[in-house]
Amino acid sequence: MDDLLAKKNRKLGNILKDMGRVLVAFSGGVDSALLLKHAQQELGNQVLAVVVHSELFRKEEFEGAVKLAEKMGVDVYQTEIKELNNPLIVANNPDSWYYSKKMLYSHLKELAEERNYPYVLDGMIMDDMEDFRPGLKARTEEGVRSVLQEAGLYKHEVRELAQQFSVPVWNKPASCSLASRIPYGIKLDQRKIDQVNKAELFILSLGISTVRVRHHGRVARIEVRPEEIAQILEHNELIHLELTSLGFSYVSIDLLGYRTGSMNEVLPDDSKAEYSNVVS
Repeated sequence: MDDLLAKKNRKLGNILKDMGRVLVAFSGGVDSALLLKHAQQELGNQVLAVVVHSELFRKEEFEGAVKLAEKMGVDVYQTEIKELNNPLIVANNPDSWYYSKKMLYSHLKELAEERNYPYVLDGMIMDDMEDFRPGLKARTEEGVRSVLQEAGLYKHEVRELAQQFSVPVWNKPASCSLASRIPYGIKLDQRKIDQVNKAELFILSLGISTVRVRHHGRVARIEVRPEEIAQILEHNELIHLELTSLGFSYVSIDLLGYRTGSMNEVLPDDSKAEYSNVVS
C-alpha cells in the first residue's frame, strides 16, 4: 500500500471511529463490502448491515449480499422497497434516479431512527462524482454519509484495499439498477425489467464476465467488454434464440462495448447540468 492510500485508509478509520455506531446500506458490491469490513474493524458490534430488496434489482444480488454480510459476521437486517409503486420512478425520466434514491435513503433513515443508529452510510466513492448522479441530492437531503468519498477513495483504491483486507468480492464487476437498461422516457414495468434480467443472466451463463442488455422496444442492444465481443459472436444463434423467446424481435451488439452510464450519453449537456446543479 502506497503512502497516499495508507493515508486515505487511516482517514476512513478515523471517520468511522468518530461515528461510534452506524447503519450501512449494504449491496454486496466491493464498495459497500469494504465499507462494512472497515466499519466492523473499527466499531465491532455497533454496525448493522441493511440489505434492501427492490423489483429493480436482481433477487440473486439481494440474496448474495445477505449471505456475504452474514459470512462477515455482521448483524444483518433484510428489508424491501416497492419502486414500481412510485409513478415518479416508473416515468423513467432523468430525475427518476433522484426519486429512487430518495425512497431508499428515507427508508434507511427510518430504520436507523427506529433502531437508534445515529448514522446511515452508503458506498459512494469519488468516481461517482464524475458521472450523472441525481441521487446525490437525495443522499444530501436525507443526511446519509458517503464516508469512502469523504476519505477520497477511488474505485481502483477500493479494490486494492478490499483485496488486502481479504474482502471476497474485491474483484466483483459493478452492478446497477435494472432500470438503467431502459432509455429515458420509456415507462418502467415488470415485464421490461424481467426481459433484461433474464437476457443478462443467460448471457452471463455463457461465461461472459460483464453484460448489459439495453432495452430499445423490440431491439435488445448487448454491451459486453470489447475483448468479449468475439465470444458473443461465437454464440450468436443461441443468444438470438433465447432473447427472441423473451419477446425481443432483433438482437444487436454495441461495437463500443460495455461502459457505465451509456444511457446518459444521449442526454443533452444542459439537461445533465440541470440535474447536476441540484446535487452540488
